[in-house]
Amino acid sequence: MHKVLISTTGEAFSLPNDAYLSDAAELQLAGLIFGCRAGMCGICVIEVIDGAANLSRPDEDESLFLASLGHDHESRRLACQCQLRGDVTIRQC
Repeated sequence: MHKVLISTTGEAFSLPNDAYLSDAAELQLAGLIFGCRAGMCGICVIEVIDGAANLSRPDEDESLFLASLGHDHESRRLACQCQLRGDVTIRQC
Protein backbone atom coordinates (compact mmCIF):
# COMPACT_ATOMS: atom_id res chain seq x y z
CA MET A 1 0.00 0.00 0.00
CA HIS A 2 1.17 3.50 -0.85
CA LYS A 3 0.41 6.65 1.12
CA VAL A 4 -1.14 9.69 -0.56
CA LEU A 5 -0.99 12.95 1.41
CA ILE A 6 -3.06 15.98 0.40
CA SER A 7 -0.91 18.91 1.48
CA THR A 8 -3.68 21.50 1.76
CA THR A 9 -5.86 19.47 4.15
CA GLY A 10 -3.36 17.13 5.81
CA GLU A 11 -5.66 14.27 4.80
CA ALA A 12 -3.90 10.99 4.00
CA PHE A 13 -5.02 7.65 2.64
CA SER A 14 -3.48 4.48 1.25
CA LEU A 15 -4.01 2.75 -2.07
CA PRO A 16 -2.43 -0.40 -3.51
CA ASN A 17 0.30 -0.44 -6.13
CA ASP A 18 -0.89 0.61 -9.61
CA ALA A 19 -4.18 2.01 -8.24
CA TYR A 20 -5.38 5.23 -9.84
CA LEU A 21 -5.75 8.30 -7.63
CA SER A 22 -9.38 8.41 -8.77
CA ASP A 23 -9.88 5.14 -6.87
CA ALA A 24 -9.81 7.28 -3.72
CA ALA A 25 -13.05 8.92 -4.81
CA GLU A 26 -14.63 5.52 -5.46
CA LEU A 27 -13.63 4.43 -1.96
CA GLN A 28 -14.61 7.81 -0.46
CA LEU A 29 -11.12 8.23 0.96
CA ALA A 30 -10.44 11.86 0.17
CA GLY A 31 -11.91 15.17 -0.79
CA LEU A 32 -10.32 15.14 -4.24
CA ILE A 33 -12.62 16.40 -6.98
CA PHE A 34 -13.11 14.38 -10.15
CA GLY A 35 -15.26 14.95 -13.21
CA CYS A 36 -15.17 12.63 -16.20
CA ARG A 37 -12.36 10.38 -14.85
CA ALA A 38 -11.21 9.91 -18.44
CA GLY A 39 -8.65 12.71 -18.74
CA MET A 40 -10.92 14.98 -20.78
CA CYS A 41 -12.38 17.62 -18.44
CA GLY A 42 -9.45 18.97 -16.38
CA ILE A 43 -11.32 19.13 -13.08
CA CYS A 44 -8.86 16.81 -11.33
CA VAL A 45 -5.65 18.73 -12.07
CA ILE A 46 -3.23 18.29 -9.19
CA GLU A 47 0.23 19.54 -8.34
CA VAL A 48 2.62 16.81 -7.24
CA ILE A 49 4.54 18.31 -4.33
CA ASP A 50 6.65 15.24 -3.57
CA GLY A 51 7.06 11.78 -5.07
CA ALA A 52 6.49 12.51 -8.77
CA ALA A 53 8.69 9.53 -9.63
CA ASN A 54 6.23 7.36 -7.72
CA LEU A 55 3.47 7.99 -10.27
CA SER A 56 3.05 6.51 -13.71
CA ARG A 57 4.50 8.71 -16.43
CA PRO A 58 2.06 10.98 -18.26
CA ASP A 59 1.25 9.93 -21.79
CA GLU A 60 1.28 12.37 -24.68
CA ASP A 61 -2.49 12.97 -24.56
CA GLU A 62 -2.34 13.96 -20.89
CA SER A 63 0.64 16.26 -21.46
CA LEU A 64 -1.00 17.96 -24.45
CA PHE A 65 -4.30 18.39 -22.61
CA LEU A 66 -2.59 19.90 -19.56
CA ALA A 67 -0.67 22.30 -21.83
CA SER A 68 -3.95 23.33 -23.52
CA LEU A 69 -5.31 24.20 -20.06
CA GLY A 70 -2.24 26.33 -19.33
CA HIS A 71 -0.59 23.79 -17.01
CA ASP A 72 2.82 23.54 -18.64
CA HIS A 73 4.72 22.80 -15.43
CA GLU A 74 5.96 19.22 -15.09
CA SER A 75 4.53 18.91 -11.58
CA ARG A 76 0.93 19.18 -12.82
CA ARG A 77 -0.99 15.98 -13.55
CA LEU A 78 -4.53 14.76 -14.09
CA ALA A 79 -5.24 12.75 -10.94
CA CYS A 80 -7.52 10.38 -12.86
CA GLN A 81 -4.58 9.37 -15.07
CA CYS A 82 -2.02 8.78 -12.29
CA GLN A 83 -1.22 5.26 -11.12
CA LEU A 84 0.58 4.94 -7.79
CA ARG A 85 3.97 3.28 -7.59
CA GLY A 86 4.97 4.76 -4.21
CA ASP A 87 4.13 7.49 -1.68
CA VAL A 88 3.17 10.96 -2.96
CA THR A 89 2.18 14.36 -1.64
CA ILE A 90 -0.28 16.31 -3.79
CA ARG A 91 -2.58 19.31 -3.78
CA GLN A 92 -5.59 19.92 -5.98
CA CYS A 93 -5.17 22.96 -8.24
